[in-house]
Amino acid sequence: MYWVNESVFYHIYPLGFCGAPRVNDGKLEYRLDKVIDFIPHLKEMHVNAVYFGPVFMSTTHGYDTNDYYHIDNRLGDNESFERICNALHENGIKVVLDGVFNHVGRGFWAFEDVRKNLHGSPYCSWFQNLNFGGNSPWGDPFWYEGWEGNYDLVKLNLRHPDVKKHIFDAVAMWMDKFKIDGLRLDVAYCMDQDFLRELKHFCKNKDSQFWLMGEIIHGDYARLANPDILDSCTNYECYKGIYSSHNDKNYFEIAHSLNRQFANGGIYHNIYTYNFVDNHDVNRLASTIRDEKNLKNAFSVCYFMPGVPSVYYGSEWGIKGQKNRTEYDYPLRPCVNVSDIEDNELYRHVCRLGAVRRKYKALKYGSFMNTVIRNEQLVFKRKFEDETVYIALNISDNDFDIGFNTDGGTKLFDVFDGKTVYDVNGNYVNIKIPAHGTRVLVLTNGGAPEYPDSSEKSSPESASAPAKIPAETVQADERKPLPAVGTPGKYRHFKGGEYEFICLAKDSETSEELVIYKALYGDGGIWARPSAIFYQYVNVDGKDVPRFEKIDD
Repeated sequence: MYWVNESVFYHIYPLGFCGAPRVNDGKLEYRLDKVIDFIPHLKEMHVNAVYFGPVFMSTTHGYDTNDYYHIDNRLGDNESFERICNALHENGIKVVLDGVFNHVGRGFWAFEDVRKNLHGSPYCSWFQNLNFGGNSPWGDPFWYEGWEGNYDLVKLNLRHPDVKKHIFDAVAMWMDKFKIDGLRLDVAYCMDQDFLRELKHFCKNKDSQFWLMGEIIHGDYARLANPDILDSCTNYECYKGIYSSHNDKNYFEIAHSLNRQFANGGIYHNIYTYNFVDNHDVNRLASTIRDEKNLKNAFSVCYFMPGVPSVYYGSEWGIKGQKNRTEYDYPLRPCVNVSDIEDNELYRHVCRLGAVRRKYKALKYGSFMNTVIRNEQLVFKRKFEDETVYIALNISDNDFDIGFNTDGGTKLFDVFDGKTVYDVNGNYVNIKIPAHGTRVLVLTNGGAPEYPDSSEKSSPESASAPAKIPAETVQADERKPLPAVGTPGKYRHFKGGEYEFICLAKDSETSEELVIYKALYGDGGIWARPSAIFYQYVNVDGKDVPRFEKIDD
């Protein structure tokens, strides 16, 4: 089992997190040491991997690297960072660093040598398309390629053997001295693929469990995330689908992406993507989601979809931040201290997500299949070996009853609330999802499963420690049983009309299962209704009754 599959990530942008000066002032300050103070917080969230944005010497934002071999003096030094890595590892937390290898800053030592010695510099060939046929936008008497037109970010020639050796030797130092566990490759989507292949070969020869994840924003993820190049990539398609589907009350959007990517035969079913709801480059989730009541379900999708979830520091308790024309990305990257942590409802929800995800193999390794898709409700299934888990989400302002077929079993236990149990009748179940709520339903043949107790702070190792479902569980379906989906015969609507079941059908656009039925009164009209609603309870005068009750002929 690969350690990434077992992980929950915490993403820190160090220079912002530490409140470092925006321009390097040359002073050595041990600001990043406060990460050690956050370790209890990480444990409470059941985080067991930290991804640090740029930590190496730079002039401004960290992506303009000046020295691959030294920690930025605004954060500390190599010795202090080694202590940080050791403390994280001692607490069962992996360390992944940002590998910014596509470009360097103008303060990079080899580029400074070119500026000083011009034609006489031995490093002219280290930089992409550097030539002396014109002037650069910065006034240099030579031209070079900047990353996406940004000439403060000088593009490296990643085919040059000395450039590769310089970078690979730095990676070896990070692996040997700091024992890092992986790299996130910045702007991997535009990097030389042969370089990435060689990097993967180099890293895997040193440590077969070393993880390489690439930043891919658009296009085919499998172009880079494949056995030859990288292990994983950022999942921007689902990032957009998560917030957009919650804003528009349209779960069909994220359901389409999840099915397209991960269902049996999906284009990325063999890629363990890096999933997120926000990061250092995009607006904070709490500033993106229009209705804050949907923040929790947005995180639920991220945690329980295939792939590894990541939380951007501070978003677990709802920090806001939006880009603007004067501050650019800086509002997304605030300084945060332990004293700023809010123990609010969203934070408790995120802690619970981590505990539940890390307990169940189906949520870490399982296959994916959409079960019910509606605008405001979504049910999908994760299955691994003999473990089946259904994730049920509702973004309506009201509780919602919904029914679906199961993979056998006799009981569904909600291990998220730790108390609700549903009977499965004839491989069919009807559940109630709370307004703006999440249910995580484990299928059993009667016996109660074990579930993690995240009510107290715990270490990553104890995140999977079992706790029995309490004896005072709520039997959620002490109601008249619903017939199995597709049972032929006559039905009476709760308002009194009688109907004849004709057949089941599928919507050609959405594949949603429909009940086709005929009125036994009036003009005998033919109707179609989603089976999840036809076989559903409704509340009448405080009592749950079947929407359509099966009646004897």
